[in-house]
Amino acid sequence: MTQGDLARAVGVSRSAVAQWETDRAGQVRGNLSKIATVLRVSVAYLFDGGQDQTAEIAAEGAVEHALLRLFRACSDDDRAFLLRTAVRLARESDKASPISDNGNAV
Repeated sequence: MTQGDLARAVGVSRSAVAQWETDRAGQVRGNLSKIATVLRVSVAYLFDGGQDQTAEIAAEGAVEHALLRLFRACSDDDRAFLLRTAVRLARESDKASPISDNGNAV
């Protein structure tokens, strides 16, 4: 990804990205979430480059990948709402699945 590509995705100038890379100046802090989303890493990873334990689960397939990308673009309140909704839907799905004698769904 070029500086120009990242700048367009985050909504800043290419020179701002260049300044971030060289630690000269710029509004990095206000754009960290956007940068992390574009680069598909955590904000913690941007700070220390270490392994983020929460990011180790990879999306399976295009639908999960799209949902993850959209989820990351949401506000914290919206993420909490989506998580509560997903938990409720999963519980309802579990109740609707008949279970055989050996414990497997039929």
